Amino acid sequence: MPRVTTIPATRNLFTSEPINQRTKRRVAGYARVSTDSDEQFTSYTAQVEYYTEFITSNPEWEFVGVYTDEGISALSTKNREGFNQMISDALDRKIDLIVTKSVSRFARNTVDSLSTIRKLKDAGCECYFEKENIYTFDGKGELLLTIMSSLAQEESRSISENVTWGQRKRFADGKVSLAYKSFLGYERGEDDKPKIVEEEAKIVRQIYQLFLEGKTATGIAKYLTDEGIPTPMGKTTWCPRTIKSILENEKYKGDALLQKKFTVDFLQKKTKKNEGEVPQYYVEGSHEAIIDPDQWEMVQLEIARRKALNRRYSGRTIFSSKIVCGDCGGFYGSKLWHSNMSYRRYVWECNSKVKGETKCKTPAIDTPTIKEKFMEACNYLMADKAEVVSRCNKKLEKIGDLGRFDKRIEKLRNELNHISDLVDNCVQENATVSQQQDEYEKRYSALEQRYNETLAKLQKINNQKTDLKNQERVYRLFLNSLEKQPTFMKEWSDTPWITLLDEAVVHKGKKITFRFKDGTEITREFIMR
Repeated sequence: MPRVTTIPATRNLFTSEPINQRTKRRVAGYARVSTDSDEQFTSYTAQVEYYTEFITSNPEWEFVGVYTDEGISALSTKNREGFNQMISDALDRKIDLIVTKSVSRFARNTVDSLSTIRKLKDAGCECYFEKENIYTFDGKGELLLTIMSSLAQEESRSISENVTWGQRKRFADGKVSLAYKSFLGYERGEDDKPKIVEEEAKIVRQIYQLFLEGKTATGIAKYLTDEGIPTPMGKTTWCPRTIKSILENEKYKGDALLQKKFTVDFLQKKTKKNEGEVPQYYVEGSHEAIIDPDQWEMVQLEIARRKALNRRYSGRTIFSSKIVCGDCGGFYGSKLWHSNMSYRRYVWECNSKVKGETKCKTPAIDTPTIKEKFMEACNYLMADKAEVVSRCNKKLEKIGDLGRFDKRIEKLRNELNHISDLVDNCVQENATVSQQQDEYEKRYSALEQRYNETLAKLQKINNQKTDLKNQERVYRLFLNSLEKQPTFMKEWSDTPWITLLDEAVVHKGKKITFRFKDGTEITREFIMR
């Protein structure tokens, strides 16, 4: 039998240092608290002091320092600067041992925890978790660490679910909370409800007014930037996206739509827009409004109108994209006449008047004439106010209760789900049971056609409901605006032009028809001065 002689290890498995060499281990501590509240500050300070004393009191250890993070969650190591600097130093072989309170202080994400510790092992750096008494170079270390990290991760999941439940309970109770640091116009009130900051509210009202006067989000952003008005975040340059978000936010009319987004991954803190996956809650009159609800609704309708016009919209004045050519249906634009003469002036003229083979025959019209004739039409409308209101109410009655669409919509959605199940079964059966592929293709194609036809019906009825809902909004806003309109308009005001008028159509023969939002049309002849 061969003789075997054991040659003892002379170097450490992980550090490659001589086993019998008496050298001090370079040791660092890691301290972290997961919130930045005052209550946690003492805990944070105590951790730093404790590990400084703990390491320096050991004569076989050389104190490297205590790496720290305040107010940072342990779910991911991505944004923890102190932690990341410590790992970087350890990988550069500046640290031999890291001491921390527990696995949960290190990381609550199992994957992050294990992958980091394995990197540290490769670099010869050990970790010691005091609470669990785990040394990662120990033979049992990785098994224990895996178990403890998984438990910590489940703890984080439970905490996340509790927080989510708490948020949704507040939503269901109608409790509104804003990101006040970046929300223009409001601050937290004594009762925890949004309280108006008047200086900021003036900017919000100005943004809405400028939009209704015809300016685009880009134009408003440029105006506010040029005026030196700071953004909600205190910056000097406004962007159109910020203007758009202010114009579309229902909180400015005193209401609140809650749970617009939700967390889909508690580890990565990823959120997505709520498109029906979780409940939403709409709270009416939740706080004091900055913008009148009617004005807010008008802005939403104007946003939809401009979106439909796409690039055809011009936001230079309140007359832009509202004066229409009776010949071609295109918009009138502002043109300069007699630019080199003393009687130069701006007029409104069809943008296609000198384009193409067929020139529009519609006449030009100037701003004073538009204002004069609109005031005449408006006064004529108000003289017949009772009849106008009656006609508008009849149109609202004809629209009726939009809830009548809901049963049909639900039935079609259920049908789509049923067809989807049939398609899944068809595919599954073809994958597991031998059958004629021609027959399979016929079944699959028939189901696909049935699905597409049902989807088209659903889209059609959804569009019908949306169109009627928009009509209802237009008529109700028209009636509200009509009530606020004086019986006789003595001098020009932008408000009725914005709130009552749909469009003004210029015809040949120097006639202009004002089409109001309820469908009423009033025509006037004009002579341009």
